[in-house]
Formats: sequence, structure tokens, C-alpha cells
Amino acid sequence: MCGVFGVYAPDRDVARLTYFGLFALQHRGQESAGIAVSEHGRLTALRDLGLVTQVFDEQKLRGLRGQVAIGHTRYSTTGSSDWANAQPLVQHGRVRTVALGHNGNLVNATALREELRAEGVPLRTTSDSELIAALVASGEGRLEDAAADAMRRLEGAYSVVALAEGRLVAFRDPHGFRPLVLGRIRGAGCAGGRAADARPEDRTAFGGPGDWVVASETCALDLVGAELVREVAPGEVVVVDGDGLHAEQALEPADGGALCIFEFFYLARPDTLLEGVEVHAARVRMGERLAAEAPVEADLVLPIPDSGTPAAIGFSRALGIPFSEGLIKNRYVGRTFIQPDQELRRQGIRLKFNPLAEVAGKRLVVVDDSIVRGNTTREIVRMLFDAGAAEVHVRVSSPPVIGQCFYGIDLADPAEMIAADRTVEEVRERIGATSLAYLSLDGLVEATRRPTSSLCRACLTGEYPTAVPAQYAKLRFETARR
Repeated sequence: MCGVFGVYAPDRDVARLTYFGLFALQHRGQESAGIAVSEHGRLTALRDLGLVTQVFDEQKLRGLRGQVAIGHTRYSTTGSSDWANAQPLVQHGRVRTVALGHNGNLVNATALREELRAEGVPLRTTSDSELIAALVASGEGRLEDAAADAMRRLEGAYSVVALAEGRLVAFRDPHGFRPLVLGRIRGAGCAGGRAADARPEDRTAFGGPGDWVVASETCALDLVGAELVREVAPGEVVVVDGDGLHAEQALEPADGGALCIFEFFYLARPDTLLEGVEVHAARVRMGERLAAEAPVEADLVLPIPDSGTPAAIGFSRALGIPFSEGLIKNRYVGRTFIQPDQELRRQGIRLKFNPLAEVAGKRLVVVDDSIVRGNTTREIVRMLFDAGAAEVHVRVSSPPVIGQCFYGIDLADPAEMIAADRTVEEVRERIGATSLAYLSLDGLVEATRRPTSSLCRACLTGEYPTAVPAQYAKLRFETARR
């Protein structure tokens, strides 16, 4: 998870632009937030635990001056939830000083950490992101060469934004696990050509000094008034400086790519475009397909807000069953899914949802995007029955989640996943629903309108696109039971 944002705009308030970019990406991480700016090559960074609005105020933003900035909103996977691991990280290396923000997860972090320590590189955090920063900070030659050399030593998922030498740099792993898009602020000229027309391997600068933006999702571009130019290609390095934008293909893209399918059904904001596909529309199609695969006679269709809402709309439309909010969400309570403490997660469920009186006596279809541990679903089913519901049918717009993610989604250990070793009927009994059905994998992929080969589906299949850590290599999932 995590959200990254970067902007090169010499004549604009880059700290403020980054603040609003992070605000649009807050859903990707709520543990910490940070902004780093570069003013004529001098780096200043401010980061802290908390939401974007808690970390930054007007006074702090005024103190962050420069021509280029990056920002990060964090959700911890590798590395604990403490201040030292908040990003952007600032790394003072042998060659340059780098500020860096990372979305993703390295699968070779342990081995790489040992290698860097053997090379005498000082490391101060438990975050794998520091390893990337250390490699770029110590890399010889041009900044883009240092980034490319770093990429050759990294395994796993990384969408990165960084500042060094007064320049903005962004790069993405060859599988393209996590999204990363390039945009240009409206009104910024592009006299030398359009970057969208460029080949990544070309080093040509486009348009001279312009206002370029890079972000995890297109919704961040929308908020700061930037137009989508294109995606940062898997394996590509992009550098923006006073001469414009430069792009190089550092690593060959993996065959087909492996964009995380979890982005489509849960993580990305509905108004985001993923590889040209609007997420909201894809989720509505998931609901429509789910209705075709698992219809039910009912009086109301209720979403588990907010990520279950588009699929519930599609389910309702497909079967002609009235749609109702039914469950009211307290939007001042953070996502229970991304709270790192299990007890906080359990307590947060009743703080987060409350049923309306209209559910009494009704046959309900409750639509959610996924079930991982099952704690939230079980509590919601119980709340609805306590509120007088006659039946509670649960429909899930993704297949059962059975596999750990090693690429940046902090999914539970398979032993904690409710569907990892249970049949659908056993899961239904455990959550207490009248009936339960999941969307098929084929149905999910079809709804994304992306080729199956272009998506990472490891959390749903247990089949990983890269080698995973040795201690997990022998994991086996009882797929025949599902």
C-alpha cells in the first residue's frame, strides 16, 4: 500500500501541491505522512506519525520551500509503525544525499541488508525503503544510472519517488506491481513534444522546464490540476530537471506485467484509472457479474461502505433489488483493515458501522469487496440480525483471499485467513450468514478488462510471479476445498 507523490514545478508552491496530492492518497496509508523539498539542491524533510492533516499545518507548509518536492503517506508492511520508518527517508550516501518515498515491498530485503552492511553502508531503520535510498545515494555516475543500478539489485515491488541533486526521479519495478502515473499540470507548456509519445528508452528532454507530477494514482493528479500523460512503465526510470523530463528503460519489463488485482477490488480510489480502466466502473461490473453467478431473492442490497458500494450498485441493478445504505459508516474512524493492532481492529468495527432501522424484517444482501480474517464481516452480520434482519446473505466481489502478499499489501498469515483452509460453507457458518458466495476469479478478471497475464493474483491463487522468501516457498493452500 502507501501513497507516493512527486512534483517538479519551479514557479509553484510545491509543498502545498504535495500536501494536496497526499490528501488524495490518504486512503493508501494512515500511519504517517511526510514531505521533502529541494531548494537549489538543499533538501528539507518533515515527517511524522498521523494523517496528512495532523502532520502538516499552514506554518509547516510555509517552511517547506523549493522547486521540487516528494511526499509519502505510509502503511507499514516491512518495518514497524514508528517514527524512524516514516517517509520520505533522507539518506546521506557516498555520492549524494537522497530523499525517497517507496510504495511496495522487497522480497530480498534481508539478503540486501546484509550485503549493504558488509559494504559499510550505515542503516538506521527496519524499513526496506531505506535499502533503496542507500543504493541510490551510493551509486556512481549519473542519477539515472544510480537508480538503474539500484533496480538491478532489487527484487519485489517498488514504485519510488525521490529527490537528489535538485532533481525529481521516479522508477518502478519491472512487474509493475504497484501503480505509478505521470502527469503535467495544466497550463505548463510542452514545446519540445509530448512525453506520452516518447519511447521510455529515449533520453530526449520534453519541453524544457515544465510542471511535472508523478503519483500513485490518477486521483492525485486530478486534485492538483494535472493531466494524465501516461503511466511510468514497469522497469522505467524517469528524471525531471531544469531541462525537462528524461525517461530510460532501465530493466526489461516482465512478460505481461503483474499489476496487483487487489488495487482493482479494494485499494485504489474509485475515481482512479488503473491502466486506463476506471476503478469504479470495474467494481460495478464485479457486482453485476456476482449477481449473475450468485443471485438471491431479497428485499434490499446493502454495501459495506465504502469499498463495497460500487459492487453493491452493480448487484442491485442486475437483479432489480432496491439499493439501500442500510449501514451507516462513521467516516471519522480510520480503516479497520490498515490498523496494525489486531485488538484495535476488532474494537473499531462497532465504532465504524451502525445499521438503520429499515433493515428490520428484511431479507438483506450485504455486498463487500473481500473477506480476509472475517472479523469485520462476522460483526456486521451479527449487528444486522440484532437490528431485526430476517436474512443476511453475504456476497463478495472477489474470490477467497488465501495467500500472503509479499509485494506491499499487509494481508494476514494464511493461518489467520478465514478462507485459507475452509470451504465456502465453513466460512458461511463462521460468519453466521444465511448464505455466502464469492465472485469467481474469471469474473473478477473479466470485470477489470485487463488480460489475466497482466495481473498479480497471488493472494487469490497462492501462485507468485517472483520467487518468494525461502521460509514461505513450501506454503501449500487447500485449493481443492474451496
